[in-house]
Amino acid sequence: MLLTPNWQENDNDPQYVQLYAYLKKEIVAGRLAVSSKLPSVRKLADLLGLSTTPVEMAYQQLLAEGFIQSKPRSGYFVEKLPDPEVKPGADPSIHAIQRPMLRDEREYVYDFHLSRNDFSLFPTMIWRRLYNETLHIDQQENLFYGDPQGEAGLRSQIADYLRRYRGVACSPNQVVIGADQFGLLSLICLMVKPQFQRIGVENPGYLLFANTFRQHGYDVVPISLTEDGINVRELYDSKVRLAAVSSAHQYPRGMIMPISKRLQLLEWAKSVGGYIIEDDYDGEFRYHGRPIPSMQGLLPHANVIYMGSFAQVLAPALGIWYMVLPESLLDTYYNLLRETLLEPSSSRLHQRTMEAFMEKGYFEKHVRKMRKLYRKKHDELLLAVHKHFGKRATVIGADAGFHVLLRVNSERSEEELKKLAIQAGVRASSASFTWLVPPNPLPKEFFLGFAGIPLEKVDSGIEALSQAWFGDC
Repeated sequence: MLLTPNWQENDNDPQYVQLYAYLKKEIVAGRLAVSSKLPSVRKLADLLGLSTTPVEMAYQQLLAEGFIQSKPRSGYFVEKLPDPEVKPGADPSIHAIQRPMLRDEREYVYDFHLSRNDFSLFPTMIWRRLYNETLHIDQQENLFYGDPQGEAGLRSQIADYLRRYRGVACSPNQVVIGADQFGLLSLICLMVKPQFQRIGVENPGYLLFANTFRQHGYDVVPISLTEDGINVRELYDSKVRLAAVSSAHQYPRGMIMPISKRLQLLEWAKSVGGYIIEDDYDGEFRYHGRPIPSMQGLLPHANVIYMGSFAQVLAPALGIWYMVLPESLLDTYYNLLRETLLEPSSSRLHQRTMEAFMEKGYFEKHVRKMRKLYRKKHDELLLAVHKHFGKRATVIGADAGFHVLLRVNSERSEEELKKLAIQAGVRASSASFTWLVPPNPLPKEFFLGFAGIPLEKVDSGIEALSQAWFGDC
């Protein structure tokens, strides 16, 4: 632990007071973690070039005020502070900035998180072995910068996998690897900005697309959905020439775009000289019926930017996302690399491990295993909703992906339903945030993610949610 107070030599306060104030500030701000051990009095005195007296006095004052505790023969440890609206000594304006909860970190008895994976079957031993091989003494080059487009071997594996399992027609040269979807979308924004200033997005839809393009100066045009996906007529009327769609399993409503509409979309892109961004975020997971191939591979040389990742297929923490660029954008992409001197954003070590994981056949085996597990959970969820909700709720978007939507028939407000679910220990997030332009009235719809919750908790979780919202009525 490195403690480096900024001494004010001309300050009227003695050094022990300055040291006390510094340590108190660090504890309140959370930079000194709860239960972390402070240096001994002698060690800190030596580190700061002080006598032991001011250090001892600062520690005693912190001890008296409850910021630290003393354990016999062990030393001083940071104490857990109570959690009032504003902690002692904190700047209220700073606290207000830190306060909003960007993610719901509450622990739930029944966690129907809309996109959480099940990691119980993650091949930890295999992954560790392959990762360690990339760190071998003979492979030290893996510690240096890699190809900014992504490791060539992994791009080759991705292209082969997409051709065989997602119907994507591409060469490894068209594959671009990044650490996250935002980074890849930002590259797209930079590549097509000279030609396009507006983008059509699904409404409701995945807001990362809309907000990323908006941050890059684009006008975002919400396009409504019909029963089979994005409204193509509305696309024509909007005069946009760039559109983002999730065709294999629309987010959040789950409809699957039929081949006829996919061809209409491709014709739209050709006729306006535009591009389609195809988000295939969970295309591997279809539970009943044949898998739906990508739109990108339906016609040769289609102006489609295909996007996928290993986040939901394997694990988000690996930080490996990818996109497949149409050949018409490759020169633009390579010019962008030269102009910006881009370095790879996705870990080279993870990429090399992923390459070996795919090359040795582990990846396809893992996908089959996870599809089977998620199918069981999906089917159990549908049975539980039918059993415990009956006609009081409707399931939307079944048979694929990681979640369904539950449309609730209740006189209660959405806010009241949310609070009741939390009180019952059930995570069931409202889908209202997915609308760019919400309808009036707004339907009461909630995400029920089934992938991350244990199979044995699905039925009891749905029962608890039904009881919270409807009691015994």
